[in-house]
Amino acid sequence: MPEPDFLGSFGSVQLLAPVDEVLATIAPFRLPVGVAVSGGADSAMLLVHAARIALQRDVELHAFHVHHGLQQVADTWREQVHELAQKLRLPCHSQRVAVDTSRGDGIESAARAARYQALAAMAQKAGVKHLLLAHHRDDQAETVLLRLLRGAGPHGMGAMAPRMERDGLIFLRPWLEVSRVDIDDAARAFYQATGWKSVVDPTNSEDRYTRSAVRERLAPQLNDRWPGWQAVLARHARQSREAVEILDEVAAEDFASLEPAEDRLSFSLAQWRKLSHARQALVLRYWLGMHGVRMPTEARLNDLMRQMRQLHALGHDRAMNVKHGDVTIRCTRGRVLLK
Repeated sequence: MPEPDFLGSFGSVQLLAPVDEVLATIAPFRLPVGVAVSGGADSAMLLVHAARIALQRDVELHAFHVHHGLQQVADTWREQVHELAQKLRLPCHSQRVAVDTSRGDGIESAARAARYQALAAMAQKAGVKHLLLAHHRDDQAETVLLRLLRGAGPHGMGAMAPRMERDGLIFLRPWLEVSRVDIDDAARAFYQATGWKSVVDPTNSEDRYTRSAVRERLAPQLNDRWPGWQAVLARHARQSREAVEILDEVAAEDFASLEPAEDRLSFSLAQWRKLSHARQALVLRYWLGMHGVRMPTEARLNDLMRQMRQLHALGHDRAMNVKHGDVTIRCTRGRVLLK
């Protein structure tokens, strides 16, 4: 299929280079790649720049759109995404989802979970294993702020990773070092060149949503007092992820010393007791994380560790049965078990 007339000369080095770096690692394997596209400036410009690189590297590219059905204009957004894909001569897939808020996680969290499930389903049908996400440096900085305010530990402060595996997909974020200003400039230039305009989600400026509140209330104050704070927090996220890699290595070595069962669902309480307090907590988080269990709060973890120490002091003559989310942590006969 011939290249769209406008595409060959469109795009800036700041936006093209990170996408090229990512697609260069996939192109040799002749694998199709997807882009999650909401229709906003960020994801739309990622699709446009990925389309140019995909043509150069002979990569099959797909657009994926999730219709949350939360706003009346959502049908129009879907149409605009399909229109953009048509301009770029790319296949476009869309799926409508029902956002389940019954679990009490909040609408933002519920919508995110529904979105990832839909993306995984569409990608599987299209034979796509790699999906590009348009999160950028400003998103990363906002995430660091939110994690900090929520009391996240080292893992949480790493914020969004450039590469993430979930639901059988590899998610890639090539623009974590790219500013929102550069993306918005590209969106305006694209509109002037083609007449296609990105959608604007009104909830992005409604401060009843947590992230929007950070963007609308905190960000302007930080911009005035500390220009460039986004780059600083994005750097903090990178450094946190590096620190977490070291902590994970330590936790893995400590867990191996706990005489774990073959299925890694249990370990020796006596061996755990030999670790320092900090490493006891670290290895418990590591153990829960490897089984996909959500992280306990600091208070809950401290209470669990207190009970485990008491059990040992009493010679394991009492059973422990701690409910945590959908799982139970037990201790019987000197073994800590996950059920």
